[in-house]
Amino acid sequence: MKNSFRQKEIFNSESYEYAASGTKSCNEISLKILEGWKNKIHDYQKVYLDNNQNKLEQISLFNDFNTKNLNGFEPLKLTPLPLNFWRWSKSYHKGAAIYLVMERFGEKKKNIILYIGETISASKRWKGEHDCKKYLENYILSHQKVNLSPNLSIRFWSDVPQLTKERRKLEQDLIQKWLPPFNKETRNRWQTPFTA
Repeated sequence: MKNSFRQKEIFNSESYEYAASGTKSCNEISLKILEGWKNKIHDYQKVYLDNNQNKLEQISLFNDFNTKNLNGFEPLKLTPLPLNFWRWSKSYHKGAAIYLVMERFGEKKKNIILYIGETISASKRWKGEHDCKKYLENYILSHQKVNLSPNLSIRFWSDVPQLTKERRKLEQDLIQKWLPPFNKETRNRWQTPFTA
């Protein structure tokens, strides 16, 4: 398929050639492209992080979880754990949860949410096979190739509905609001190479 001139104008030339060519793997991403990709995500998510820090709302346990209640969701107040938390002898998170894979990066300590998931069993969900683990391996490798060390964490929000249908609705609402790049629903928006 021939690329139109009009389509090229939407993107800067470097990111367009990367996305369109399909010849570069996530391990060949330059420092400039990697930092630019993360900054675009941060610029989008920052609006919600700033609003949450400036405006606290109590989430009612008795109301349905809906988009209005998401304004009180504060991911930075959740305890960051290392990605290998599941190897610990004692599990601190049990039962239903929404979990977030986040990164803190740059000199100004910017935060981004890379993935949002839900589980009925927080202590077990991350132990086995998980697509996000593969994405994170690619992500870490692409950082190592440009001499960066990503500061990744996983955080659990356990104040969520116990019923799977309601929890999945909450997960989808969070994904639609925060647009994390490793979730399948939002990959195309960010041209996420780590999931290929």
